[in-house]
Amino acid sequence: MAIQHNSWSESLNKVWLKRYPADVPAEINADRYTSLVDLFEQAAERYADKPAFENMGQQLTFRQLESQSRAFAAYLQQGLKLQKGERVALMMPNLLQYPVALFGALRAGMVVVNVNPLYTPRELKYQLNDSGAGAIVIISNFAHTLEKIVAETAIKHVILTRMGDELAPVKATLVNFVVKYIKKLVPKYDLPGAIAFRSALQEGALMAYQRPDILNSDLAFLQYTGGTTGVAKGAMLTHRNMQANLEQTKATYGSLLRDGKEHVVTALPLYHIFALTVNALLFLELGGHNLLITNPRDIPGFVKALGKFPFTALTGVNTLFNALLNEPQFHKLDFSTLRLSAGGGMAVQKAVAERWEKLTGHYLLEGYGLTECSPLVSVNPYNITSHTGSIGLPVPSTDIRILDEQGNEVPAGEPGELCIRGPQVMSGYWQRPKETEEVLKNGWLHSGDIVTVDQEGFIRIVDRKKDMILVSGFNVYPNEIEDVLMQHPKVREAAAISVPSDLSGEAVKVCVVKKDPTLTKEELLDHCRRQLTGYKVPKIIEFRDELPKSNVGKILRRELRDEAKAAVR
Repeated sequence: MAIQHNSWSESLNKVWLKRYPADVPAEINADRYTSLVDLFEQAAERYADKPAFENMGQQLTFRQLESQSRAFAAYLQQGLKLQKGERVALMMPNLLQYPVALFGALRAGMVVVNVNPLYTPRELKYQLNDSGAGAIVIISNFAHTLEKIVAETAIKHVILTRMGDELAPVKATLVNFVVKYIKKLVPKYDLPGAIAFRSALQEGALMAYQRPDILNSDLAFLQYTGGTTGVAKGAMLTHRNMQANLEQTKATYGSLLRDGKEHVVTALPLYHIFALTVNALLFLELGGHNLLITNPRDIPGFVKALGKFPFTALTGVNTLFNALLNEPQFHKLDFSTLRLSAGGGMAVQKAVAERWEKLTGHYLLEGYGLTECSPLVSVNPYNITSHTGSIGLPVPSTDIRILDEQGNEVPAGEPGELCIRGPQVMSGYWQRPKETEEVLKNGWLHSGDIVTVDQEGFIRIVDRKKDMILVSGFNVYPNEIEDVLMQHPKVREAAAISVPSDLSGEAVKVCVVKKDPTLTKEELLDHCRRQLTGYKVPKIIEFRDELPKSNVGKILRRELRDEAKAAVR
């Protein structure tokens, strides 16, 4: 654990280590397990009869998870004849089917490609084609999206599940009926040859599972991100990357977390890298009881579920904590068992952190990460006594450098780009050597975030080097928004920027120059809703006569952001 700096690293390192509790080690062992499969198998044996995951009142023990994931792995190998290293896409919200499919795919030696279920056909087609996925596990609620583009992809096998498929028979039938016929949440679709998830498990249980030879250096996930700008790219995360970050997270929280005694609430979707590493992997290794929340936007329903669960840990983003604090019934819950409240994915606002501490008696521990880092890079010590406004200290076995635009290291307190080195850093972007070279230089990942580091090692984000917009913890890339806007025949020019939002931290604002004066905001919003996932759809549309440009004609988004900030003041 070290900050690399030519003038103040040695003295800073001594001070910095003292800021962590004594039970936080300076280094972790990234090779404690030979792979995530080894980790899973040991956890399943150690905690066999303890509940691993729970959803809609149904529990799945570690023994049941081992059995079902083994059956799914066997089906992928023997039923579908998939080979080690082939990509399997998972497209579903937080359901018991997710960990079964996740660990089944990993145990079969496959590479997991997590897909946001809310993707539009355009977004889904791009990710499936870029990853080269040959199989997909998808919930029926979004099968109509896949139907529109599946013929234009390399997908050969569609495994279809329904909302209630992992529940007890009577409840499963009821839930599936209500979801489809009462709530009408399953639009019509036609996917000939699709395989039922239940059938895959039943057939797989009769097949021989062959444990492949999996190394820590093997690829485990293609986790899609735009990095700091541009089109989405698949961050190649190995078994070792993910295991290292799990160990780093576990080490950072020290004795706060107890083997076999944790009850964690997973409201963030497991296809998001934060929940995937911290909730799914870390708490599995700890033998934790994981409550999966399928629809965290239903705050009353979420709070009702919390009231029945003696939660010891709760992770989320600022918007989620804020929504809970604004729900009167949440204030009536018993927080006596809560030990860890962790915020990530976006900045935790001071007002939210203070209200959370006042209500629960626990501080919201803010951290910082990147998909390219599996994701955790830094976090505030668990014994901190107040909201610092910083993103904390680098996690164990993580080196950082702060560089100016010329690549020189800057003094303490001066802003520069955060560069990261550690076992959690990805091996590169999938089939994109040029983009990989741009961010990975001599073993250091250039984050694109401008930060300062104080004399005690605490990191504070100052600005983004590039133009990414962070909406409720999800990356939104201006290029993608602008490309969609420019597809509208009445648009001449467009620029997308971030603006502050009390609800989502940041929101998308677009500045548009009309080609046709009859263009309306409603017309443009309808166009965007057809092409973009909900959180990417602009919240503010401003029509302008012209956009600010550089002398070479490049639209100056920074000027637009500065204007927006000035208007708020």
